[in-house]
Formats: sequence, structure tokens, C-alpha cells
Amino acid sequence: MSLLAEAPSASPSTKRRQPQRRRPLSAAIVAGSLVLAAAMVFHTLVPDVGGFGFVIDSAAPWLGLGIPLLVVLSAFARRGRPWVAICVPLLAWAIIFGPSIVPLSWTAPAASANTLTVASQNVEASSGTGAASATALAATDADVIAIQEMDSTTSADVGAVLDADYQYSYQVGTVGLWSTYPILNAQPWDLGLGWQRALAADIETPDGLVSIYVIHAASARIGDHGDRDEMLKNLADVLPNDENDRVIAVGDFNAASSDRAFQPILSQLSEPNQSDGWFGFTWPSSPFAAARLDHFLQRGMTVTSNTVIPAGGSDHRAILASVNL
Repeated sequence: MSLLAEAPSASPSTKRRQPQRRRPLSAAIVAGSLVLAAAMVFHTLVPDVGGFGFVIDSAAPWLGLGIPLLVVLSAFARRGRPWVAICVPLLAWAIIFGPSIVPLSWTAPAASANTLTVASQNVEASSGTGAASATALAATDADVIAIQEMDSTTSADVGAVLDADYQYSYQVGTVGLWSTYPILNAQPWDLGLGWQRALAADIETPDGLVSIYVIHAASARIGDHGDRDEMLKNLADVLPNDENDRVIAVGDFNAASSDRAFQPILSQLSEPNQSDGWFGFTWPSSPFAAARLDHFLQRGMTVTSNTVIPAGGSDHRAILASVNL
């Protein structure tokens, strides 16, 4: 008798059973793709129940990590692979977040004769490294340095470093401003909270006045970001009344660019891309940054560079941006 004849053959029911088992997986991948795409596009509409809206806003760029997972799962659905469905969240991510990671250096103009360079950092007063941060920021040759989260000791340490090279300064509450150009019309801003965590001033540059707002927004945590939201709202309400054509808002906003509370400000001021591309995350400084809480925003000028740099021992990385006046 032939051995081939004795080999058992798969029954028709067995052949049908394997594709049928994979159908639920394919359906789950399709459903997951649609849910993931919807979360990217409509994350600001998700109700902030129990802080879920705040979390999904802050993590919105990271939702793209779900796409490789769907691709891996689809490899197990050998027949009827749901590739088309996976393209939906991929396209959504590319449209929503893709433009913000394109390197600014690809399109930025060259620096002109009249430029303004601004450095900013939340120096984390408890780190005790305010002087180290100030030294690093001064080494960038920035024309203007904005500092956030200072206590009295940090303020003295930072001033001891910067006062020699920055003739003009203004400090109030937890924020401070040092400039090589005259600071005019400086005033504290509580932005509705009753304590000083922001300031507004005019920088008198050789090319005219530039308004600058230094912001240290209230802390934002899951289920506890009302004070931060109020500060951001009040700043958005102030901006339309600024008399200068050129405006800068810089500092620790405690909000990701994708945060719904940040959008009214972004509708009035633009945030430049990073010179080298990607998101330019600033917090935490180690082991790796996962969110951009610190921002340089402007209108009326052309940004020539925008980078994130290490400075001191703060849990926030510093930002450094230059504009043509």
C-alpha cells in the first residue's frame, strides 16, 4: 500500500475553520483602526470625565503607537488582511501631526541684520540648579532670557549670573525676565488666580517694540487642571488687546500643543516647528522627554530657528528661538 495513500488529509470542515477563526480578529482590527483614528481627530471633544479628556489630549501624538500594534495583529489575519482599515489612523496621524514634525530648517529664512533670540526654562526651584541653568542659557548669547518657577533663593542665584551681562531685568512671583534691550511697561499678571505667575512687558529693540508675556501656568494633573485652564483662557482673552504688532508668549504653559485648553492661544499665536524636526518635547528632561509643556509662541515676526536644549538640573529642558524682526 502506498504511504501517500495512508496520509490523512485535512477535512473540508478543518480548512474552513481556520479562516472563520480569524474573522473576529479582522473585525477587531477594523474596529480598532476606526476608534484610533476617531480618537486622533476628535480627542478635544472627548468629555473630560475623571480627567480622561485631559489625558487623551496630552497623549494625542502618542496614539500613533497603536498603528504598529494593529499592523502586527493583521499579520495573523492571513486572509482578508484589513490593510485598508489600518491606513485610516495612519492617514489621520499624518494629517494632524505630520506637519508639526517637519524640520523648520527646511523652510526657515536666513537670519537678518535685526534678529531677536529668546531663551526660556522652568528651572525647577527645588533642583537647586538655577545658577547652572542661567549659565547655560547665557552661553547661548540670547538677547532675552525668561525664567519660570523661581523661589527667593533661585531668583538670587539666577540674578547673580545674569545681571552682569543683562542690563535690564524684571521679576515678579515665580517668573523673571532678563534682557540686553530696555524693558518697558513691565507689569505682573495673575491671569485670574490672585498670585503672580506671569508678567507682561515691552522689549525696546532697535527695530521697535516687541510685546512679551512670560508664563508659568498653574500645575495640571488628572482631574485637577482648572487653575491652569483659567490662566490660559485669560491669556487668550488678553492677546487681542495687545497694541504691538509683534508679540511673544513664552514659558511653561503646563499644556501640550494638542491640549484643548491651549487651542484659543494657538489660534492667535503660532508655534514654530523644531529646527531639526520632531515634536521638541521638553518634559521630563530625563530619562526621555514625553511632552512639550514649554512653548515659544509669536506673531508678526519670522522664526529662523527653534530648538530644545539641556540646561542645569531642572526637570524641564530649555527652549531657544530666534526671529527676524
